[in-house]
Amino acid sequence: MWKLFKRTFLIINWKTFVITFLSITSTAFCLHFHIKADFPLTLISTAIIFPIVFSIGGAYKRREIALDEYGSIKAHGRALYFAVSHWLENPPQQLKSEVKTHLKNLLDSCTQVFTNPIESLEETEKEVYQNFNNLSIFIKSLRAHGLPSGEASRSNQFLSKMMISFERIKHIYQYRTPRTLRTYSDIFIVILPIVYGPHFAENVTSYNYGLQYAVPILFSVILVALDNIQSHLENPFDQQGEDDVHINADKFIRNLE
Repeated sequence: MWKLFKRTFLIINWKTFVITFLSITSTAFCLHFHIKADFPLTLISTAIIFPIVFSIGGAYKRREIALDEYGSIKAHGRALYFAVSHWLENPPQQLKSEVKTHLKNLLDSCTQVFTNPIESLEETEKEVYQNFNNLSIFIKSLRAHGLPSGEASRSNQFLSKMMISFERIKHIYQYRTPRTLRTYSDIFIVILPIVYGPHFAENVTSYNYGLQYAVPILFSVILVALDNIQSHLENPFDQQGEDDVHINADKFIRNLE
């Protein structure tokens, strides 16, 4: 039950109450002064619903790509660990512990990059690149422990694919869905519930007292809820929404064996 309330409050927030209040005020004003009009509802779908749904689809696609690339980093990291464990004859435990440390440091630094503001990216990404550098040096050191050159080359390919995945996730983190489209939707979400006051006044004349405000309330709640859903999907790394990407370095390291 608590999860249900938590999810509900993610899509119903202070903005919902502000827009709902404006919509009710506009409707009450039009009812009081008998200002009525029958506006086409297609304007709502054109001005708000379509852009928001388009943005939700784009944000969800970005999140799925981020999950795929995160999975790629983990898969190639595990393959690198197996290279140390299985491709060497009697590998020392120290090597296994060392590769685990490098992988954990890499995932921890990725977490720091993606959970901090974009303004700090230039500083936080340095740690990620340093960890990639450490992994490269570690792979080179495996030659001294008897790793064949072909297998060392393959290990470098694992590292290369991890770096490619990181860069792709970083670009998803840096570049969001079109900001002008978001601004456009935000403006009309505020304006339309007010402008449609005469429409609500026209269509609720047969309702009982109090129920005439049900339509503008639902109208506002639905529009703002869609906008909030899009906002939470916009940044899949901010750890605020239910659908965020969680990088769990400790769990990954525990499951390597």
